[in-house]
This record gives sequence, C-alpha cells and structure tokens, in this order.
Amino acid sequence: MKNESAIRFLGVSKIYRRSHLGRVTETAGLTGLDLEIRRGEVFGLLGLNGSGKTTSIKLLMGLHLPTKGDVEVLGRRAGDLEALARTGYAPESAYLNKILTGRENLRLFAALSRIPAAEREARVEGILKRVGLESAMDRRLSEYSKGMLQRASLAQALIHDPELVVLDEPVTGLDPLAIKEVRALILWLKEKGKTVLFSSHDISEVERVCDRIAILSGGRLVRTMAQDEWRGKPDALESAFAAAVARTDGVGPIRMG
Repeated sequence: MKNESAIRFLGVSKIYRRSHLGRVTETAGLTGLDLEIRRGEVFGLLGLNGSGKTTSIKLLMGLHLPTKGDVEVLGRRAGDLEALARTGYAPESAYLNKILTGRENLRLFAALSRIPAAEREARVEGILKRVGLESAMDRRLSEYSKGMLQRASLAQALIHDPELVVLDEPVTGLDPLAIKEVRALILWLKEKGKTVLFSSHDISEVERVCDRIAILSGGRLVRTMAQDEWRGKPDALESAFAAAVARTDGVGPIRMG
C-alpha cells in the first residue's frame, strides 16, 4: 500500500544551545511536534515570527537535526539523499551566486540536479518563463531586485520537477501583483499533483490556497484546521489564529483610547 504521507513529524523537539563566556543557554525551537502532511495537498504553516515555522522546515530539509523525535520525508528519514532529490526548496532569503546571470544560475542547479544535458536549456528557459524572469534571464543576479531574487529562488526549487515543494515565506518582499502570481503558481503545482508546504504569517494568502493549515506558537502546535473550517466564513481563520497564538517578543497589544 502506498504511503499517503509526504511529511511526518513524530514527537519532534529542537533545542538550540548557545554558549557565551562559559554560560550555556537553551532555547526551544520546537516542542513535541506531531504533524502529518498528506501527498498532493497544499499545507500551510502559520505563525508569528519565532513560532517554529522555519525550524520545522530546516528539520525536514535535513539542515538541522532534531533533539528528540523523528522527521520523515517522502517515506524516508529527513536529509536522505533520495528524498532531497525529490524535493524542491526555496528559503526565505535566496542564497544565490550573484555573479551569475539568471540563466547561468539555473543551468548550475539543473546540472547539480542531474538533468540530462540535452534537456537542460529547454527546462531552464521554461522555468524562468514560468516565474516571470524571461526578460531578465541574461542579467546578473546582482542587478535583480529582492522580488526578482525571490522568483529566481522559486525557479531553482522547481527546475528538477520535484514531488514535494517546500517554500519558506514565499511572498516576502513581493509586490501585490507578484503575490497573486505566486498564489497562482502554488495552485498550478497542486493541479500537477505536487505536495506543497509553505510557511507564512500572512493569513489572507494561506486561506486562499491551502487545503489544511497548522498554527504554531512558541514552538508548539496549537491547532490544525481544514479548508472547510474557514472557506465562506469571513474572518474565521484570522479569529482562530488570534485565539491560538501568543506573542513571545515582549510586545503588547495596541490599545485604543
């Protein structure tokens, strides 16, 4: 029987330890996370800054190791090379070689992804057109705006036609028109049968594209919701989010009067 889970967090905790002048401090990035993301769905991680969204993504990408528990990706342990080869990842801040042009950068990722040489150029041009960079593909990345770099990062995440696409804050730094285009891209990926996981603190974007969401607060899973719990119910997701989360940055609410 085919495993219907794309991602599983099984009792996952992550403790960050920092040492300064002989004193060790511990900070909980995640605590006891149990979460399953099914194949073929668009799933959103929703939370304030510092809630554990990026920690969760780095754990499933194998960039961090859990302090406790296990993370499974596409039926394999997180960080497994086969699972990584079937996953596309766009971090919040694009880590790209800005000496290269958009086309050269994507050619590099295509080669690293072992796309046959005969297919690379067509694949590169197709993906750059898909993310709206066809007119800028021969400009150096150093000339790109933040929004254009975000698009280039999306392109490298998609170049190898992955089964699972992981996007960390994909609309950060984008203008309203580009946000609409990224939304359409996510829905296109769903139509192709891809699993999409993305993190955000933008409730309006999450509720437009997600099948299900998980709300994180202070490194803990506080609620999961399915689309039918908010679709056609104005402010339902926003109200649930406000009731579920707690600030951890010491900032109080804005008071009127």
